[in-house]
Amino acid sequence: MIQSKYLRRALAGLALPVLAATLLAACDGGSSSSAAASAQGAGQSQVKPGSADQIALGRYLTKAADCAACHTTATGAPFAGGVELASPFGKFYGSNITPDKQHGIGKWSADQFYKALHDGVTPDKHLYPAMPYTSYRSMTRADSDAIYAYLMQQKPVAVPTRAPDLSFPYNMRFGMMFWNVPFLKDQLADASSGKSAMWLRGQYLSNALGHCAECHTPRGAFGQLDLSKSLTGAALGRVAAPNITPGGLAAVGWTAADLQTFFATGIAPQGSAYGEMFPVVHLSTQYLSKDDLTAVTTYLMGDQPLPPQPVKTINADAMELDAGKRLYTAVCAGCHGFQGDGKPHVAVAMKGNSTVRNADPHNLIVAMLDGIEAQKFPGTESLQDMPGFAGQLNDKELAQLSNFLRATWGGQPASITADQIKALRLTTAAH
Repeated sequence: MIQSKYLRRALAGLALPVLAATLLAACDGGSSSSAAASAQGAGQSQVKPGSADQIALGRYLTKAADCAACHTTATGAPFAGGVELASPFGKFYGSNITPDKQHGIGKWSADQFYKALHDGVTPDKHLYPAMPYTSYRSMTRADSDAIYAYLMQQKPVAVPTRAPDLSFPYNMRFGMMFWNVPFLKDQLADASSGKSAMWLRGQYLSNALGHCAECHTPRGAFGQLDLSKSLTGAALGRVAAPNITPGGLAAVGWTAADLQTFFATGIAPQGSAYGEMFPVVHLSTQYLSKDDLTAVTTYLMGDQPLPPQPVKTINADAMELDAGKRLYTAVCAGCHGFQGDGKPHVAVAMKGNSTVRNADPHNLIVAMLDGIEAQKFPGTESLQDMPGFAGQLNDKELAQLSNFLRATWGGQPASITADQIKALRLTTAAH
């Protein structure tokens, strides 16, 4: 679920478009196999409808599905909607899903709620896949009913849902019935391989509930998920969702243990969650059980994880590296350390940082241009805000700084040019 506030930043930052207007707002208003659906918890189907156990299960699943990210604003009532969702086609707004009978889902039945999640159809309209029913489609009926039971226990809030602000032809909502025919699938392709119960549970958590593919899978010409490139990364306006296939994770140094720690706490040796990934951790993954965190990690990395690749040694122009080093010493070392080791409660390490190691420098450049807000993570960990250097360093200087970081600690070629910096700088104001 995409929040425009975070689209201004780099996705998963230093850690980790198209005919249909349907796309870049992952919340308006089948990803796993049947084996995975059954593996998601056989006992859950035995929960008594309307019981305290079902409501408790619904609370857990609502967090696992990250519903608050699009349906709760920073200052609004829980699930009352209003979150602005920016796209190149206009603006969408998260809908009111409290049990208010006029503005929310108070008149919906459990059947109608399931149809919205499974088919993208509410009692009065088609949804844009904005609300990621393309992933929620394979959510089990038992889990849908539990989420519905939980939401119906929330306080009704009489806040109208704002209609999307879209230009023609994207404002013609009935077109979604035609989009659904070729593009609404019962299953999403798997980027990893496995057969274990833990892998199957992770498949369900990642593909259906967590809807990871909605951000991390490229889109085709009509805004549909390109399932031939599942989880290989995708550009979402200002940000780029990184490659989280087994190969992509191994290439930037992730281990299963570190990835699990990242989902639980938002911070790991490879960096911290910020941008779009911060609310995912803050509102969702930190609340998953230890077993479910293990399951998500197992699915993303596979039953047989690839070993993390070491940082390569890079040969680069000494004068350019020296210029970048001087800039790093002047504006970065105070927080990130002179040797790139980072400082607890201040800043993450640059040495081995997954974004510094990423072959695509997009997110690194965006982070340096825009900065990163201060973040408080689960437990006692927090990081100070990182200022943006768009007004302090010119394009050449930022290119030199980028190249120093990549060649020294990222194992990537020092090939960033001032033109690449300029191109991203020019898009800053638009996001």
